[in-house]
Amino acid sequence: MKIGIAVLRLVVGLLFVGHGMQKLAGWFGGGGVEGTAQGFESMGIKPGRDNAVAAGVSEAGGGALLAAGLATPLAAMMISGAMGSAVYHVHSANGPWVTQGGWEYNAVLTAVVFAVAAAGPGELSLDHALGIERSGPAVALAAIGAGLLGSAGVAARARSLA
Repeated sequence: MKIGIAVLRLVVGLLFVGHGMQKLAGWFGGGGVEGTAQGFESMGIKPGRDNAVAAGVSEAGGGALLAAGLATPLAAMMISGAMGSAVYHVHSANGPWVTQGGWEYNAVLTAVVFAVAAAGPGELSLDHALGIERSGPAVALAAIGAGLLGSAGVAARARSLA
């Protein structure tokens, strides 16, 4: 189990770092802050620049924390907030299936961070090494709930600026 949860955290966390860096720095073929901001504005996510930075920090920061197994509930909150916003603004109108631009992949990633927050990041984590591991269903629900509440705030702000 030690290695399994560590591999899950590393793979998913580092992929989120990559997505965040696409938004923040234009790495891996991303648009950087300005390109992401333009894309966000075209989808009605306003202000585009602020939201591009917030999405990039949530993904890169949350991914780095998840990969390291550090502040795992915070990582789950950051990632689920980004996924909630992606579902609402980009994927919800397309149904569930990713082959049609839907939200299933976002749901899987949210389920992964919920599971890690509920089960704990494992013995091969900084949370465990530092003795600060907090986990369990209530912790996971609170983290995911806070993330989704944050994404609802982003959606409400975007609507008010439309």
